[in-house]
Amino acid sequence: MTHLRSKRFPRRRPGRAVAAVTTLAAVVAVGPGATTPAAATPPAGTAPAVRSAEQPTAPADPRAAGRWTDRPHGFASLAGGTTGGRGGRVVTVRTHADLARYAAAAEPYIIRVAGAIDVAPFGASVDVASDKTIIGVGTTGEIVHGELNLKPGTRNVIIRNLTIRDSYVDGDWDGKTNDFDGIQMDSVSHVWIDHNRFSRLGDGMLDIRKDSQYVTVSYNRFEDHNKALGIGWTTNVTTQITIDHNWFRGTKQRNPSADNCAYAHLYNNYLSAQVKDGDPVWTYGNWARGRTRMVIENSYYRDVQHPHQADATAELVQRGSVLDGTTGRHDAWGTAFDPRDHYAYRLDPAAAVPALVTRFSGPQRTLGTDTVLDVPAAYPTVQAAVDAVPAGNDGTVTLRLAPGTYREKVRIPADKPRIALLGTGRDRADTVIAHDTPAEYGGSSGSATVLIAASDVSARNLTFVNDFDEAAVELKGEQALAMKTTGDRIVFENTAFKGNQDTLMTDSPKLDRVSRVYLRDSYLEGDVDFLYGRATTVVENSVIRALSRGSATNNGYITAASTWTGNPYGFLITRSRIVSDAPAGSFHLGRPWHPGGEPNAVGQVLIRDTELPAAVKASPWTDMGGFSWRDARFAEYRNYGPGAAVTPDRPQMSDADAAVHDVAHYLAGHDGWAPHRG
Repeated sequence: MTHLRSKRFPRRRPGRAVAAVTTLAAVVAVGPGATTPAAATPPAGTAPAVRSAEQPTAPADPRAAGRWTDRPHGFASLAGGTTGGRGGRVVTVRTHADLARYAAAAEPYIIRVAGAIDVAPFGASVDVASDKTIIGVGTTGEIVHGELNLKPGTRNVIIRNLTIRDSYVDGDWDGKTNDFDGIQMDSVSHVWIDHNRFSRLGDGMLDIRKDSQYVTVSYNRFEDHNKALGIGWTTNVTTQITIDHNWFRGTKQRNPSADNCAYAHLYNNYLSAQVKDGDPVWTYGNWARGRTRMVIENSYYRDVQHPHQADATAELVQRGSVLDGTTGRHDAWGTAFDPRDHYAYRLDPAAAVPALVTRFSGPQRTLGTDTVLDVPAAYPTVQAAVDAVPAGNDGTVTLRLAPGTYREKVRIPADKPRIALLGTGRDRADTVIAHDTPAEYGGSSGSATVLIAASDVSARNLTFVNDFDEAAVELKGEQALAMKTTGDRIVFENTAFKGNQDTLMTDSPKLDRVSRVYLRDSYLEGDVDFLYGRATTVVENSVIRALSRGSATNNGYITAASTWTGNPYGFLITRSRIVSDAPAGSFHLGRPWHPGGEPNAVGQVLIRDTELPAAVKASPWTDMGGFSWRDARFAEYRNYGPGAAVTPDRPQMSDADAAVHDVAHYLAGHDGWAPHRG
C-alpha cells in the first residue's frame, strides 16, 4: 500500500486393523492431515486458549498413516537408492502420445497418469527411460492394450499405482504367440514396482530379465492370468530383488519364478485362487530356479499346488508362512542368505496377510493425488520446485521444505493452483523463507518475499520474513511485504509473518472479485498497516504483535482494509491475542484504505473475542487519505484485556449481527469453503 507519512519515526528492526506390527514405518502421500479444531468462543471477559508468541509450535501431522511408505524399500533402496523422476518436472498425461513422449525423454519427469490410456496398435510398447516416476492418479490411471518397456541400461525408475490390463489375445493362454507383457525390463538397475494391478495380459505380467539389479516389487495385484512374475533369462547370478505384500490371485505360474537370482527375498505375499487345469508341473507358487538363493517369510498360501519349490542347485529358506490346503512340493534346503545383512524391514504376521494384502495391494485412491517435491534434496530452491509444477495443475503438489533459511523470492503464479508449502522442522521457526526488498523497488508484488497468485494454496509450519532494514535506508516509503496473496481459498496454519510496514497483504485480482484467506494458529507482526488489502481474511487463534516505533503517541496501525463495498466480509480477527511492546494508548486497530481514492473500497474489520493490550488507543480507529473511519465498517465484539473498552469511538457489533459475522460466514462464499472444520 503506497501512502506518505506526515512524520517519520525511529524504527524498531524486525527481529488394519489386522495386526499391531507394521511392515515399515509407514506413511502415505495424501496431503495435509487433520488439525485440532479451534477452541469454542469464550464467554465475554474470558481469554480463549491462544498460543503465546514465544511458545514452541509442533507441526500438524502432514501425512496420513498407512501401511506402506512413499519411498522405496528393500533392494531398490540400496546402492544409492531409487528416486525415479525426483528433481524433474511434474506432468499429467491422458493420451498414449503424451505418455510415450515424457516416458522416453532424456530428462527426469514425474508422470501422473490420469484416466485410461489406450495404447495403439494393440500390444505396442511404451519405452521408459531412466529417471522417471510413472504414477496413476488415485484409481484412475490405466495402461490398456500395451506394455511398459525398460530397455538395457535403464536405471532409476518408479512405476506405481497403475492398472495394466487387457493385452491378452484369445487362445494364446501360454503367451507363445504374442510377447505382450505388462512391464518388461532387461538389464536395468534400481526399479520399484509398487501398488499396481496386472490383469489379462498377452504374456508375462511382469518380466524382470537379464541381470537386472536392485529391484523391489511391492503391494501389487497379479490376477486372472497364466504367467505372473518371471525373473531371470540369464546364466549370471546377479539379480537382487525384494518381493513383498503382493497378491497373486487367479494366476497359474511364476508367482514368482526366480532364475539365477543372487538374492530373492519374498515376504508377506498372499497366493490364493490358483488356476487349476490339471497341469502337474507348471501350476505352482514360488520357484527358486538355477542357482537362486531365496528366502520366504510370513507369506500365506491358500489352496496352492507346489507352494514353494527349488531346483537342486538352488537354496530356499522358508519360515513363518501359513500353508492352508496346499499340496505338492514344499521344498526348503540350504541357507540362502540373511536379508537383514542387506536392509532393515519389519514383518507382518502371516495370519494377517490375507486381510492386509487384499485391502492395501493394487492401486490406492490416496496415491498419485498428492505429488511430493523435496526441497532442497531434489530441488535446490523453493522457486525451482514451484517451477516444476505444471500449469493448470489438477492434483495437490506438496513442497516439503527441510529446515533452514531459504533466502529467495517465491512466486506462485495464478495458473499453478493446489500447491502446499510444508516446513518439515519441529517448529515453524525452523524453516524460513526470507528476503529484503522494499515496495519502492517494484510495488507490493515486487516487494513481497512470497507472492501467491494461485488459488487453493496452503502453507504450514513455516515463517515468512521481509527483513528490509528500514532504519538503515532512507526511502520515500518503507513498505516491505513478507507475503502477498491474490488467490482464493488460501490457508496458513502454524505460520509466522515477520516485518514492519505492510507485512501481510491479502488481496484479490480486482476490486469486485472476492478472495478468501484463512490464518489459524499463526503469528503476525508489524507496525504500520501490517495486515491490509481487500481479501476476506480470517485470523483465528493467533498472536498479533504490534511493534513499537518509539513514539509515545502513535506507533502504527494493525489493519488497513480496502474491502469492496459489495462484500460484507473483510477482516475478522477472532479468538486471538494482540500483544505489543508499545507504550499504552499508542496503537490503532486500523484505518480505511481507499487505493487510488477508490470510493467503493470501504473497509470492513471486526475484532471479536480477542485480548487487547494496553497499547491500543482509547479511540482505536482513525482516518486515512481523506476518508473518515466512521464511513468504514469497523466494529468490535466481546473483546477483553487492558486495551478493551466500550465507548462512542469504539463501535460494538450487536449479538444479532455477530451471529452472521463468524468464521463460517466469512469463509463460506459461494462454494461453502470451510477450512476451519478440517
